[in-house]
Amino acid sequence: MKFVDEFRDKTLVLDLAKEIRKISKKPVVLMEVCGGHTMAIRRFGISSLLPPHITLLSGPGCPVCVTSRGYIDQAVAYARRKDVIIATYGDLVRVPGSTSTLAGERADGADIRVVYSTLDAIEIAKHNPGKLLVFLGIGFETTTPSSAVAIKEAQKSGTGNFYLFSAHKMMPPAMAAIVDEGIRIDGYIGPGHVTTIAGADMYKKLVEKYGLAVVISGFEPVDMMQSIYMLVRQIEMNRPGVEIQYRRAVTAEGNLMARNLINEVFEPRDDWWRGLGILANSGLGIKPAFAQHDAEKQIKVEVEETIEPEGCICGEVLKGIRSPLECRLFGRICTPSSPVGACMVSNEGACQACYRFGG
Repeated sequence: MKFVDEFRDKTLVLDLAKEIRKISKKPVVLMEVCGGHTMAIRRFGISSLLPPHITLLSGPGCPVCVTSRGYIDQAVAYARRKDVIIATYGDLVRVPGSTSTLAGERADGADIRVVYSTLDAIEIAKHNPGKLLVFLGIGFETTTPSSAVAIKEAQKSGTGNFYLFSAHKMMPPAMAAIVDEGIRIDGYIGPGHVTTIAGADMYKKLVEKYGLAVVISGFEPVDMMQSIYMLVRQIEMNRPGVEIQYRRAVTAEGNLMARNLINEVFEPRDDWWRGLGILANSGLGIKPAFAQHDAEKQIKVEVEETIEPEGCICGEVLKGIRSPLECRLFGRICTPSSPVGACMVSNEGACQACYRFGG
């Protein structure tokens, strides 16, 4: 418990709050782009410790939230094939598609299995040689290496019935798109887990092009407050840069082995983000050398027309221009047990965080 005690120390948190108030003079808008940070800010009441001229916004940091309805619709189409087994991480099962969810398809008899790793999916494929195993690969730089490992393992072991349906994305293009849309951001609370893999240096171009402050943060209250202090200091001194608060996990270069795996198996492609639309080179597609395991290329399905839910403002929430409390569906029609939008499904979604811990 020493680790938790140290990074949840109330005295340290309050001391940092005092230091922030002491140095902060300018109005400041900071955005976090990590679902873990979204939950931590709400759970620990971080905003309440800050002076009123410091605004915290939630950005597109939840991979389930930014994934398109069209992706869910195609996953549902795969699931409706009798010769297909779907393997997926848990949150995706409940994300609404246009007319159905994976949970609904499972209730109707589709073979949909929740797994804890891509290697679990490989084992399911090996034990079901007469079926096509489609793994739903979503997430940012954090989860992409495990998908790369699975594809390489499938190729090496001759598991020809393993396929990946990729919705993997990269964070910097979305961070740039937020600013390009004219949304005021003075600094980013950088995602800890993503940067553990990709390295802090990937944000340098954002700093150079937009003059943004970036601090990579851990997830405990002391982490969050120290990161905000570092951001405010950068902004007050007019010296934007990339700093690492989360030094116990993050380095400038990241995990080189994981990065090499990603580069070996995947290549950049344009991809769709909820709220931001299609962003150039923001997604990751499977390289031709591994095309035999690419579900999009190898398994053809008819996908229904994508229909967005009327009244849902998830896209605006993910850009930081609306609060979940401004949505007329929030807490009435849209709840964690009956979500309308993706931001209410995931434990890392801004709407669920607001529902659980208040606005």
